[in-house]
Amino acid sequence: MPFPANYGGVIDVYYKLVWLKKAGIKIYLHCFSYGRKPSPELEALCEKVYYYERKTGLLANLSLLPYTVKSRQSIELEKNLLSNGFPILFEVLHTCYLLNDKRFANRKKIYRHSNIEHDYYLELSKSEKNSLKKIYLKIEAKKLKRFESIVGHTDYILAVNQTDADYFKVNYPKVKTLYLPSFHANEKLTSELGIGKFILFHGNLSISENYEAAIWLIENVFSKIKLPIVIAGLNPPDFLKDAIKNHQHISLMDSPQESEMNKLIHDAQMHVLYTAQPTGLKLKLLNVLFKGRFIVCNKNMTEGTGIKENNGFMIVNSGTDFIQKINSVYALPFSESHLEERKKQISNFDNAENCKKLVEVINS
Repeated sequence: MPFPANYGGVIDVYYKLVWLKKAGIKIYLHCFSYGRKPSPELEALCEKVYYYERKTGLLANLSLLPYTVKSRQSIELEKNLLSNGFPILFEVLHTCYLLNDKRFANRKKIYRHSNIEHDYYLELSKSEKNSLKKIYLKIEAKKLKRFESIVGHTDYILAVNQTDADYFKVNYPKVKTLYLPSFHANEKLTSELGIGKFILFHGNLSISENYEAAIWLIENVFSKIKLPIVIAGLNPPDFLKDAIKNHQHISLMDSPQESEMNKLIHDAQMHVLYTAQPTGLKLKLLNVLFKGRFIVCNKNMTEGTGIKENNGFMIVNSGTDFIQKINSVYALPFSESHLEERKKQISNFDNAENCKKLVEVINS
């Protein structure tokens, strides 16, 4: 369920709803709640919101289908979708089990991609510390790779980055594929001039991709510089908390509220971003592009986005290069010329323009 919109996948969905509502599109939202309560915020954006419970547990794992797909099968959902003839937007691969159902053969079907899921799950398995979760992620990756061929039954694929769009064009040449960046909370550039107070790394720290990135940065970058550093995000694991405690110049903001996180992003002098996974589009990257000052990240962070380096945005790969770039600009003011460069960088991520493209697909 895409509210509250407090992590990557649901951010794209929620703000897509916001902009489709602005465009006059009537929305019938079908979502799986798994612990989240019915949302007046979603109901205000939609003609109707349908809520379903996921069928979680061991039985959902005992299937050739991916667990993420099997647990979202619902006869009630099928009946509700068949009650009208509207176009269907399938959000990520987990929702796609009806794509090849003959009852929907004449419906317009649009697949919204967020990651090459089998690659994403395989990479998560490499960084997962819990042995059972690691096994689950490896098995799920194999199932997702086999299941992915179902997207050949859709009419459009909307990919969040150009590299993944090219992948779909090669593997599913009969399907129309469009690069459509993720929707997000930012409507204008709000980066502040001057010099900030600290270096910031942020993300959902309960996800292995993000806590492993934090550990890598602590070991290879943050421990080797003596500038003030803040690591912020949802539900950090104990081993990350312990790693941070070993360094007096690094502090942790555990699960800050949205307003607190926005203040951190605006107050930071520099944003350091790192990922081992070149899949999808990282929403935290968009957040700091629109709100932050200087940015240093690795190449995987920008894969397929078209974002290029400039004086305020540096792309590096080694820990040594991170340190060199951080030290070179940490004492510099973020200036008007940096703002002008940033305006060019965010031009492809304008929600209003991307909503027009989406509406064209829906109405085509």
